[in-house]
Amino acid sequence: MTHQRKAIFLCFSFLATGSFCVQTKIAAAASSTQTQSGKSHRSIKKRDNSAPASKIQSAPAKINAPASHQYSQVRAGAVAPTVLPSIESNTNESVVVTGSALSTSANHNANPVQIVTAKQINATGMTNLGDFLQRLPSIGSSGTTNSQTNGGGGASCTDIRNLGQSRVLVLIDGKRTSLNGASACVDLNTIPVQQIASIEILKDGGSELYGADAVSGVINIKLRHDLTTGNITIKGGVTGQGDNLTGQISGYKGWNFDHDKGNITVFGSYMSQGGVLQRNRSWAANAQTNNPTSSSGVLHGSSITGDGLFYGNNTGNAYSGNGSSGVTDYNGQRYQYGQAQSLENALQNSTMSVDAHYAVNRHFDFYMNSRYSHKTSNYYMAPEPIAGSPTTILLPANYPGNTTGEPLQVYKRMMEWGNRRFETALDTWTSMAGLKGDIVGDWKYDVSYTYGMSRETDQTEGAGNYLKLLQEWGLEPSNPGNLQDPNTTFTYNPNSCAGSAGCQQSSAFSTLSQQGAAYSNYTTINHSLYQLRDLNLRINNNHVAKMPWKNGGSFGLAMGMEHRGESLNYTPDPNVVSGNTLTNTQGITSGGFNVTEGYLEGRLELLRNAFLARDLTIDAQGRYSSYSTFGSTKNWKASINWAPTQDVSFRATLGTSFRQPNVYEMYGGQALSYETATDPCAQVSSYGTLSNAVQASCAKRGINTATFTQAGSGQVATTTGGNTKLRPETGRTYTFGAVLTPRWIKGFSTSVEFWHYTLQHMIGSLGTQYILDSCYTGADSGQCSYITRNSGGQLTNVNAIDENLGNMITSGIDWDLSYHLMVTTRDVFSIENNFQRLLSYKQQNTAGGPWYNYMGSLLYQNTAGETSGVPITRDYLTLSWQHGPLSVSYMVNYISGMRWNNGTANLQPVGTQRIKTPGMYLQDLSMTYNFHRWAFTGGIQNIANKKPPFVASATDNSDGGMYGSYYNGRYFFLQAGMNF
Repeated sequence: MTHQRKAIFLCFSFLATGSFCVQTKIAAAASSTQTQSGKSHRSIKKRDNSAPASKIQSAPAKINAPASHQYSQVRAGAVAPTVLPSIESNTNESVVVTGSALSTSANHNANPVQIVTAKQINATGMTNLGDFLQRLPSIGSSGTTNSQTNGGGGASCTDIRNLGQSRVLVLIDGKRTSLNGASACVDLNTIPVQQIASIEILKDGGSELYGADAVSGVINIKLRHDLTTGNITIKGGVTGQGDNLTGQISGYKGWNFDHDKGNITVFGSYMSQGGVLQRNRSWAANAQTNNPTSSSGVLHGSSITGDGLFYGNNTGNAYSGNGSSGVTDYNGQRYQYGQAQSLENALQNSTMSVDAHYAVNRHFDFYMNSRYSHKTSNYYMAPEPIAGSPTTILLPANYPGNTTGEPLQVYKRMMEWGNRRFETALDTWTSMAGLKGDIVGDWKYDVSYTYGMSRETDQTEGAGNYLKLLQEWGLEPSNPGNLQDPNTTFTYNPNSCAGSAGCQQSSAFSTLSQQGAAYSNYTTINHSLYQLRDLNLRINNNHVAKMPWKNGGSFGLAMGMEHRGESLNYTPDPNVVSGNTLTNTQGITSGGFNVTEGYLEGRLELLRNAFLARDLTIDAQGRYSSYSTFGSTKNWKASINWAPTQDVSFRATLGTSFRQPNVYEMYGGQALSYETATDPCAQVSSYGTLSNAVQASCAKRGINTATFTQAGSGQVATTTGGNTKLRPETGRTYTFGAVLTPRWIKGFSTSVEFWHYTLQHMIGSLGTQYILDSCYTGADSGQCSYITRNSGGQLTNVNAIDENLGNMITSGIDWDLSYHLMVTTRDVFSIENNFQRLLSYKQQNTAGGPWYNYMGSLLYQNTAGETSGVPITRDYLTLSWQHGPLSVSYMVNYISGMRWNNGTANLQPVGTQRIKTPGMYLQDLSMTYNFHRWAFTGGIQNIANKKPPFVASATDNSDGGMYGSYYNGRYFFLQAGMNF
């Protein structure tokens, strides 16, 4: 008996060289374990996957379980499932990998799937899943990261291949989960990394199998279930500068009951991340705001100061407030808002989940799980600026202290209200219950119902009450019933505070008293509610029939239906609805849709173990969808896998996609954002041959470009948000590649993949600078209707809500390599590498408009609407050494250099101004040691303390979507876990 147990352990030790290991308690006399068609859940329970994520044996594997409870662990970069030998018969058993509803026993799959293990995530020391995924070459920069505080809402969302976070479907255990109601994405900050068993990334379109939003691919996060032991893990970290203190404690406990027919597993965690202030990073503290192509000198900060900037409404002359009683000639004073802002979000996240199942017999296996997360996030921004919203404030010519003889436009920062503080509280709950098992023969079923809810409350301190501020300044608007009327004029009333408790009569040129600031300040509170209801039925049979010819394989069939409903309700603060704040007016919005879908997949193994056809399999998938909002549509996908020998295989896929606008894009509230952009009328000389056209366009609007100066240069108030007039987008994807696993090089595998995406009628929003340039250069005069100026010519708003844009084409090559060399019985050296080379990235920003080539470009003003950076080359390398209980990992992330792009073309050199970023390397080091029931991990992120490259973003001198991993600087972490 003892000898047989050792043999099994050595077998799995050898499997560990493939970067995963299964920890098992299988007895030698495991003869009760059955085959695929008759395996009982009791035999599955003998496979104990209770090891902590910090151990090398942490990757639990579970064979032949349905998709919702399956945890095969394969090395990152692998593109096909690794097949585990059966303990009893030494035959290959089947696994299901994302991209198909059918399992396969071959070590080949036509779908390009990258699989990341819990061990790899743990080695980086990341406490947030989104921060880890940002390192992978296949993950683009169009998602939302924790380093994007301005407008990020504290969410962390991901994308694939720079196609946008709304075009990737994130699943948990193969099923849909709740979105963040305010961001229209699965918030990865709410998923504790300690509960993750593995992640499968389908780098190919999946709309025909998973639904409309799987345009760029699918990220399937597999959680840990069916545990029989317990674990407590504690993690802490701090940057080299002593901030962004991070702490996390997590634990789980699982119990079997009724002779192992059932199991209950409970998991809980709490994570806290302190955040980083911009003033604590020297490279970010003094933000450059001018356009690099401007002929003026370098500008930092904002011209909107606490003393105020005032423009003559008739002459356009600029004046500076003297801080007490009036104005002086413009003195060039600027406010360094970077000193007041957050660079990274502060987060707190509490999670609890319960997972249970009970197998009555092989026909009826009940399962359920319920996950709850409460997340809060906060970040700071500079005090609220008065900058033309809800409308430009005009001081009358007779206003006390106005010695200019003309009305004055007010641009002033309300320092008295203090820094704006944005806080978001998000409660996310997803519960699923289902029944699965055998029908008859090899036919199996899985039916489940999911209800998800995401409730978000966000508040902004220091937003201000518009009417109360006017009252204290003695100003009465001509049209108080429409506070956004651009033709509003103001009259002076020296007794406007009479009869209003707390109101302090003041002046627009002076500073509010403490009591006056309290009277006019205001905190807005907005609410959103997202709900998901999903009924899902799956039926499959891997062996419907055996092909009648020699070396013919099996025909497999899978089918299913899904009925899903999604809804969103957004309720802004009453003062925001009425327009009575210094932000844009928002209305109450709500809406939803439901869709009924059916899918069918057939897999035909034409040849098995034949001459020059170790495996020749074709697969076809189709999905019919009927939407309550847009009618019906059909999507399909076909693939082929040909392995002439067991050492090499070739594969290809071709499929279509259809994406209807999600509830956020259609019914999400509109919000005001200050986007990086420069008024064309203030930088005519930078347009080269188009300068005359720009000058003429400005003159038509009464602007003298020779004397015009933009207020608050570097940022423009922009309205973003949903649009009920959106229509669906369509697309097509194809891939082809090869996988090499030579028998003569033990532990070695590599794959190469060419991929190509085409999208039509893209749903997205145009960049503020693109809209301005298109209008004033005459490239697209239709964009002029989205631009609003006040009577003095200053920009007050650009409307950039979601719309159907033009088309997009992108393609590239992925190359993945994995090699594990066992030097001794205790020493294993490993190399894992994921490489991506971009071949094209072209986009039409308007339907039928010109094509723009963004490959190798950094959209430093986010002008493409989908991404902030499109590097040509990305690479992620991991070198590991394992010596018994000790393992050491060295990781390097590379991003090639990029040329800055203003939305239409790459910038050309102007003097000594920087117009590109260099190639960047990020290096990490970690070490893990296992001692009995304990596992210890420690490491350093960014060991070279590399700073992010400079980008004239007018926000933080870099680009958080592209280079957020560098924002912390050097970061140290320690973790300890104990099994019991």
